[in-house]
Amino acid sequence: MKVREQLVKAFHDTQAFKWDREKGFKLASGEISPFYVDCRALMAHPEARRLAAHLAYEALTDIEFDCLGGLELGAIPIAVTISDFACAAQRQRLWRTFVVRKQTKDHGLGKLIEGSIHPGDRALIVDDVLTSGGSLLKAITVAREAGLQVDHAFVIVDRQEQDGRARVEREKVQLISLLTIQDLMSMEKKG
Repeated sequence: MKVREQLVKAFHDTQAFKWDREKGFKLASGEISPFYVDCRALMAHPEARRLAAHLAYEALTDIEFDCLGGLELGAIPIAVTISDFACAAQRQRLWRTFVVRKQTKDHGLGKLIEGSIHPGDRALIVDDVLTSGGSLLKAITVAREAGLQVDHAFVIVDRQEQDGRARVEREKVQLISLLTIQDLMSMEKKG
C-alpha cells in the first residue's frame, strides 16, 4: 500500500473522518457539511503523524522556504512534525517553526507570532483542513505583516467546499494539499 493510501486508511482507522449524510456537522463557519475531518485526532497517533510528515516532506522538499507555521492550535503539531521529519530526512531540510496566535498576548512581549522567524524569511503557512480558507488567510496576513514572504500554503485535507482554494490563491499563494475530501470518501465507498 502506498504512503498516500496508508494516510487515507489512517483517517478511517483513527476515526478522524466522519460522514453523516443525514444530519451532517456544523463547521466553524456555521454551515453544515456531511463530512467532519478531525486532524487533531489523526495527529494524536504517531504512525499517522509519520505518514503525514512523509507525504508533506515529499510535496514540499523542492519548495524554497525557511520556516513554517500557522494559526494556533491546529497548525502546531503539523508544523513541528514536518520540521522534525525534514531534519531527519536523507535530503535534510532545516525548516524552523512558528505559531500565529489568534490574538496578541496581553503579557510578556505581547507577540502575535511565537517561534523562530526573521523579517524576509520565506514562510510556508500550514493548516490541517481547508474549508473557507479563513485560518490560512489570517495566518498569511499576520505573517506578511511581520515581514515574512508567503508564496505557499499547505493543508493535509482540502474539503473542496466554500471556495477555500480560490480565496487563498487570490492572495497569490500556491496551495498544496495532501488529500481531498474525495480521497477520504473513496475508502468509505470501498469499505
